[in-house]
Amino acid sequence: MGEELAEQAAGVGALAEPTRRALYLYVAAQPDAVGREQAADSVGVPAHTAKFHLDRLVHEGLLDVEYRRLTGRSGPGAGRPAKLYRRSDREFSVSLPARRYDLAGEILAAAVHRSMRDGTPVAEAVREVARETGRQMAGEVATGGDDLERASRVLARHGYEPRASTREICLANCPFDRLATQHAELVCGMNLDLIGGVVGGLGAHLTPELAPRPGFCCVRVRG
Repeated sequence: MGEELAEQAAGVGALAEPTRRALYLYVAAQPDAVGREQAADSVGVPAHTAKFHLDRLVHEGLLDVEYRRLTGRSGPGAGRPAKLYRRSDREFSVSLPARRYDLAGEILAAAVHRSMRDGTPVAEAVREVARETGRQMAGEVATGGDDLERASRVLARHGYEPRASTREICLANCPFDRLATQHAELVCGMNLDLIGGVVGGLGAHLTPELAPRPGFCCVRVRG
């Protein structure tokens, strides 16, 4: 989670420079890839300045590059392909503290799809998908350490900010905070099953339980 956050912050931080941000917004608004001269003219900077900032945006994953002859001609005398820039498909979202509304959305959407396909009650489908997702999350980190340490590594990767003692893990952050406030029964139940899936996937002798209190996630994990 820390490495991912650093990458996300670097990408978004690249837009703090005004010229770079203006170039990004221009390129993103175009229906086709654009060359550096066109981009430079759009924001009123020299071509070499535009190239520097555009290449920085490529380096940070905000823009993609393609090479194409703008004349449409090919063969001898057609000239070299131009370096063109277009908006990257990569998504950036930095939130502090960490929020994972995308993960909640994926679980709920998959559960609704399963319910429509199989006739499974929605609440049951949410529980099934949450547990399956948790087991997948458990396979993302290297093994090693005791049960509390292994579970903490998985949960830290997904924004829970675990605080492990010798007997339990308290979760100092809820990745679904706003959703949990508005739809507590649904989201907290989903969260319990998600973390239960993590514990099951690790084969850990731990017990997740609902224990809501101010400033913490609604789930804690007992050893």
